[in-house]
Amino acid sequence: MKCVRTALMTLGLIAPLAAAPAALADTQTGTASWYQMGTRTANGEAYKPDGMTAAHRTLPFGTIVEVKNLSNGRTARLRINDRGPFVRGHIIDVSRGGARQLGLMGSGTARVRVTTLNRGGYAASSNRETSDADCFTTFCF
Repeated sequence: MKCVRTALMTLGLIAPLAAAPAALADTQTGTASWYQMGTRTANGEAYKPDGMTAAHRTLPFGTIVEVKNLSNGRTARLRINDRGPFVRGHIIDVSRGGARQLGLMGSGTARVRVTTLNRGGYAASSNRETSDADCFTTFCF
C-alpha cells in the first residue's frame, strides 16, 4: 500500500511538471502580414524570402514561434530574425515562405495566434534557410 501511495504521489508531482511548458507558453492573437524587404534582416543575416522566418517587435532573435492562421487552421514554425511589423495592429510579419505555409499569399494578412515555443538569445544565425524541421530540432531542444 505504501508503494502505491508513493507511486501516486510521484505521478502527481511529475504530471504537473510535464504539462508546465505548454501552460507557460506565451501567446498573442492579432493580425499577421507577410513581407519582402532588402538584403539584410535586423539581426544581420541575409534575408531569404522563402525561409521560415519572421519579424517581431520584442521577441529575442532566434526565438521559435508557432503561428496559426485562425481562418484556415494552417500552422508554421518560424524563427524570429527581424524587427517589425511597423503597421498598427499587426503583431508579426512573416517571410514569403511562412506566408505560403500559412495560406497568406492571396489575402496578404490574416488573424493569427502566435505561440512562443522557445526563446532565442543570439545575434545572428548561420545564414542558411530555416525549415520547420530545422526550427524544431536545432533551436527547440
